[in-house]
Amino acid sequence: MAKQDTPPRWDRKMQQRLARGEAAALGELYDRFASLVHGLAHRVLGDEQAADRVTRDVFAHVWQHPDTYDPKQGPLRSWLATLTHRLAVQRLRQTETAALAQGDPDAPDDTHAGPPASSTGFLEELERRVRRASVAARADYIVTSMPAPLRAALELAYFQRRDYRQTAADLGVTEAEARRRLRLGLQLLSTAHDTGAPGAPPEYGGAV
Repeated sequence: MAKQDTPPRWDRKMQQRLARGEAAALGELYDRFASLVHGLAHRVLGDEQAADRVTRDVFAHVWQHPDTYDPKQGPLRSWLATLTHRLAVQRLRQTETAALAQGDPDAPDDTHAGPPASSTGFLEELERRVRRASVAARADYIVTSMPAPLRAALELAYFQRRDYRQTAADLGVTEAEARRRLRLGLQLLSTAHDTGAPGAPPEYGGAV
């Protein structure tokens, strides 16, 4: 029996193919994870073009530095999410620093017309923006990574406004099972604010 900590064979093979410089491997990787990478980047940045740029940067990094992924450390999916988050936050810090320095009118704190009065206030506002974006991105990652039955229940209940009885009927399960799936899904989603939650990419505060 294979050990539980043995990484998936696909991940290992992909890393080996990338290390050999197989362009086809990069294409397969892109087809499989581009939507995840772009979605996380967009969630952090809130800008389509910026997310496109980060997506290109992520796959360029993978192509140029395939050995930075170690299959023994966890799934390739989580590693890509970590890399995406890091690059997106770097870009967010750059753009938000410039916006705050110029007195961004869209800043959440509209009690002042210019930048914060002190460097401490400036940095605190920047970190609040980065934190909000990171939590939102982590929540998206959790939803897309959770088991399909839990994700389907959450989507019905919270995006389509079904109650647990309607959710049960739509999914073809008992009301007790619908409640169980919703409860588990919400428990997972609540860890978006938990910097020590297990199973999260390291950049989100967890261990892969």
